[in-house]
Amino acid sequence: MCDLTHLPLIRRASEPHTFYDFQDAVGYGYNQAMTDSNTPSASPAWNQPLRYLMFTGLVLALLWLLWYVRAMFGPLVIAGLIAYILNPLAELLMVRTRLKRHTAVTIVYLLGLTTLVVLPVLLLPTLLNEFETLAQDLEVLVDNAQRLLGRPVALLGVTLHLDQLVPDITSLIGEGVTSLSTNAFHLIESTTKNLLWVLVILVTVYYLMSDWQRLRDWVHGLPPAAYRGDVERLTHEISSVWRGYLRGNLVLMLVVGVSFTAAWFIVGIPGALVLGVIAGLLTIIPDLGPAIAGTLAAGVALVEGSNNLPISNFWFAVLVFGIYLGLINIKNIWLRPRVFGRSVHMHEGLVFVAIMVAVVLEGIIGALVVVPLLASAGIVARYLYRKTLGVPPWPDEVAQ
Repeated sequence: MCDLTHLPLIRRASEPHTFYDFQDAVGYGYNQAMTDSNTPSASPAWNQPLRYLMFTGLVLALLWLLWYVRAMFGPLVIAGLIAYILNPLAELLMVRTRLKRHTAVTIVYLLGLTTLVVLPVLLLPTLLNEFETLAQDLEVLVDNAQRLLGRPVALLGVTLHLDQLVPDITSLIGEGVTSLSTNAFHLIESTTKNLLWVLVILVTVYYLMSDWQRLRDWVHGLPPAAYRGDVERLTHEISSVWRGYLRGNLVLMLVVGVSFTAAWFIVGIPGALVLGVIAGLLTIIPDLGPAIAGTLAAGVALVEGSNNLPISNFWFAVLVFGIYLGLINIKNIWLRPRVFGRSVHMHEGLVFVAIMVAVVLEGIIGALVVVPLLASAGIVARYLYRKTLGVPPWPDEVAQ
């Protein structure tokens, strides 16, 4: 029904009626009737088979999309890690200076970018020289090993030729040079692609830092209202694991790298900076990584000797290996427990196996994220297990 009280034709008796009043009344009534007839009704609900079909289609489409863009996972993981590490600095700057988030993020981002550019420029000449020295020392070590193993060994009447266990370093270098000249175009293509990925990482880091709070609120708002408290608790525990492990590893790598570099400089090992950097990077692999770095330093000491100490190469190598054992035990017994605390509740054997598999499959980035990733999966699995059993999902709720 149309509301006639607003029609222009309805006037007081003292007011005259004209043809235009009648025309306005007819037009208003037509428009009101069309509005009433075009009012949308409630959308019909889908039946259950259709809902399942659409949900399955969406899941399959999402899986296909993830497979199609799988090359982006590595750069996005790197960008996420960098943003996660730098975000607390931006928040600290906001608290101390009361700057807006955009301004604080821009300052921290530019400082980090400047550091990323300046440090390699300052250290690159020294690193290249020391890498060249290290490569020559490794070649000498392999040549000595070939000569030592080139002597036949008689064992129970059988003559063994152990020289086949060590590859010919000269042929390996020649093959590398030939391959480099043959695949020059592929090398240029790969370099260009890597530069583009670096650009993607840098841009992603900035936007992740800028919208970090929004992303966190969006994740917390995804589940129904009754489960948002559980999601916030889960994200808090998972965040604690990642924060403790990643920052602990970065601190440990920095401390170990600086300590070994300083020690090698003091005793006079050639290539001390490169050997220290290698020791810091290999700290990500428990026990095995530092052992490789220490053995490499002892090998260089055996070949080159000391630039500062007047002792023979053999005793200098023994001294270097002893310094390695002392520093690495200080790290394992005193430094590592204080840096990590109880951030990751996982067996050391499982941690070692997981890191080794990640190094083989994904390299250093995989080794850096595999442990907190498994710990996060354990937190979610424990929550689902307790909810399935119908018991409170948090241990402190049981205690109460």
